[in-house]
Amino acid sequence: MFGIRISRTAIPSRSNFIRPLFQRFNSTTSTTFQPLHPALIKRAQQLTQELKDLEASLADGGHFDINQQKKYSRLSMVVDIYRDYSENVTLYEELQLLLEDESLKDEAEQEIETTLPKLVELADKLKSKLLPPHEFAEKACLLELRPGVGGIEAMIFTSELFQMYINYANHKRWQYSVVSKSMNGSGNGILEGILSIDEPGSYDKLRFESGVHRVQRIPETETKGRLQTSTAGVVVLPQMSDNNQSEDADERVFAQGEVRIDVMRSSGKGGQHVNTTESAVRLTHIPTGITVSMQDERSQQKNKSRAFAVLRSRIAEKERVEREAAQRSLRSDQVSTTDRSDKIRTYNFPQNRITDHRCSYSLHDAPGVMRGEKLDLLIDALEKHEGQVRSKELENMES
Repeated sequence: MFGIRISRTAIPSRSNFIRPLFQRFNSTTSTTFQPLHPALIKRAQQLTQELKDLEASLADGGHFDINQQKKYSRLSMVVDIYRDYSENVTLYEELQLLLEDESLKDEAEQEIETTLPKLVELADKLKSKLLPPHEFAEKACLLELRPGVGGIEAMIFTSELFQMYINYANHKRWQYSVVSKSMNGSGNGILEGILSIDEPGSYDKLRFESGVHRVQRIPETETKGRLQTSTAGVVVLPQMSDNNQSEDADERVFAQGEVRIDVMRSSGKGGQHVNTTESAVRLTHIPTGITVSMQDERSQQKNKSRAFAVLRSRIAEKERVEREAAQRSLRSDQVSTTDRSDKIRTYNFPQNRITDHRCSYSLHDAPGVMRGEKLDLLIDALEKHEGQVRSKELENMES
């Protein structure tokens, strides 16, 4: 600590410096820190006690099943961050007091410059962990991709996004499978693709990808070097099905007559089973009008099973969005959220820049993102932004 020795006996009680010591040094630095809201600190203390109780139960020979393992891991992560945060807050406050001593002021300022960025990072990290988890946070997910405006270039971009998410799953070592993938006539673009990411918790990570993705670049077929803008739509759904369940388990969730099932011959570019057997399936959910078509498998039963799994996911996501919209409408202060679906992100390849418009974060490494290696940087920025918005809402509710 740059040779500074802090004697707690020489430091006045905290009640003597409750006036914003956090702001006294902030006026001379670009990094600012605000203590977490008391409601969040109270939540952290509750989780700390919950972890102690769980440890005591395990020490007494309590049963340690898979759910308790997950709970222990989650609580340990939060409590470790909280302890680190608390220690750094104490250090920061003590260093603030040393600014009053001219003989230690320079060294204290140097130490604050080192401590402050770490404290801000810990506060943001703890904030995101303390807020109530997303409704489907522990679910696996389905990603549905479709081209928007831009013709062939939009289809090509959709195909590249589809591969980006496969690359991301490989980078994270997550299991995945291609549920459905319809290519255009030339085979260089996607008309519709559905990707299943089977890792528990992947929905919580990838839910930020829902929305319209925009690309700006010069197409390979463009002879005059003109920049073209195209779009692709991404929908992220929670997987409501269990990988170990029977093929008809999703179908049994619905009441009789709730879903209309139509079977038809598959369409596509040849193949012995195309247009010869009625293996393609289309489901229509009567109450909502949601339809799902599936024809990738040779078996009608497998296509029907996959279609029902997708239907369950679409209905669950629709209900979640409606619940959140109803909750927001009850509040007088409407705030922007990361759920906006219009042009959430722009991929500008000539400038090697990807910008997420929800949190105004730009990353100058388009190839790294498309390889799946740098996508986490965008997601982390969105998680931080969402944490700030949600914690502000909590503060307003508490005040």
